[in-house]
Amino acid sequence: MPERLKLLSWRDIVFVALPSLLLAIVAFWLAAQFIKPAPPHQLIVSTGGEGGAYQRFGARYKDVLARYDITLVEKPSAGSDENLQRLRNPEFAVDAAFIQGGTARPGESDELVSLGDFYQEALWIFYREAAVHGGDKVLDLKGKRVAVGGAGSGTQHLAMELLAANGIDAKNTRLIEAGGLDLAARLQKNEIDAIFVVGPTQSALVWTLLYTPGVRLMSLTHAEAYTRRFPYLSRLVLPRGAIDLTQDIPPQDIQLVSPMATLLVREATHPALVDLLMQAATEVHGEPGVFQKPGEFPRAGHSEFPLSKEAERYYKSGTPFLQHYLPFWAATLIDRMVVMIVPLLVVLFPLFKFAPQVYGWRVRSRIYRRYGELKFLENEVNENPGLHSRAEWIEKLDSIEADASHIRTPLTFSDMLYTLRGHIDLVRDMILRRTPA
Repeated sequence: MPERLKLLSWRDIVFVALPSLLLAIVAFWLAAQFIKPAPPHQLIVSTGGEGGAYQRFGARYKDVLARYDITLVEKPSAGSDENLQRLRNPEFAVDAAFIQGGTARPGESDELVSLGDFYQEALWIFYREAAVHGGDKVLDLKGKRVAVGGAGSGTQHLAMELLAANGIDAKNTRLIEAGGLDLAARLQKNEIDAIFVVGPTQSALVWTLLYTPGVRLMSLTHAEAYTRRFPYLSRLVLPRGAIDLTQDIPPQDIQLVSPMATLLVREATHPALVDLLMQAATEVHGEPGVFQKPGEFPRAGHSEFPLSKEAERYYKSGTPFLQHYLPFWAATLIDRMVVMIVPLLVVLFPLFKFAPQVYGWRVRSRIYRRYGELKFLENEVNENPGLHSRAEWIEKLDSIEADASHIRTPLTFSDMLYTLRGHIDLVRDMILRRTPA
């Protein structure tokens, strides 16, 4: 083996290997520009008010993500409007936030994407039977004391739109900025006459008010009209007895309107975390409910914001293939490595194929150069053998042979070198025949 290595031309190896190495480094650098760093072990979600649906769902997401060693940090807020402000503020540390449909429009500088429709977020209007007569139209609330939700909440945004559509404002009705579980007690104490609540049936406040004596749920006669006026709303029917068959709650079919709840994320949120959010949403929101069938949500919806690429891929293909067989950290590591390996293979495969050919060409070119010198010498002897003496011709030939003997030639090309030496001997014989002693 040492003798074989001595035959190698390190100059040729460097000539071939150095450009190949530089090309591989450039390919590696280019691939590195597209690879995402390892996903962080923390995800920050802006939820909602105390006891609200957003906070409840955030807690369930937290349990799901904990199985993948991801810590979900909940940031309580006033609601949908404040959540959107947080996402738009680059100085606020948040990755995702719950948003109520219809409360936001994309801005020119927004870098926010939606993860789809997560669940129907029904609007519930509860009122005291003793205070509100009729109770099937929002107009019946005119002149009453109405809680429209806390400042910055999606409830207040929707309540004000419906009230304005019925000609109700602060000039003719007392509008109270308030939300939370204490509204049920205030309603019973005759401090307010009606309450606007947005949320699923599992909402603590909704559930409490459905069972509160003397409190009725408004069935909106104009539900279909509202959906035409506000396209982000859909009409829902809460069937009689759907909440409690034993107590017959509600006592008749109730017409409601509902925006769609979604989760917005910043485009910079790590794709692996978005995949986990989609899996958590499927587990949490895919359950059957009063307003949905099993597996109906989440789904690719028609949000005002564009759908995330990761969410779009999830709706088409489901959970990433590798996560079916590997732990989350291993699957994400392989996903990231593929981004690096594929470009390198595209570059290295041709290199491995052509680099030996280039090296061989370099070795053969030196042998061919001596063949050229030998052919030139042979032609000179044939054309004018008397131009030099035999000793001078032999000296020229010996010089070519000496050069050939110093060519570092791998064993693969040794046959060419021996052939060259054989041809040198043929020219030597010709010189001896054509020139006098």
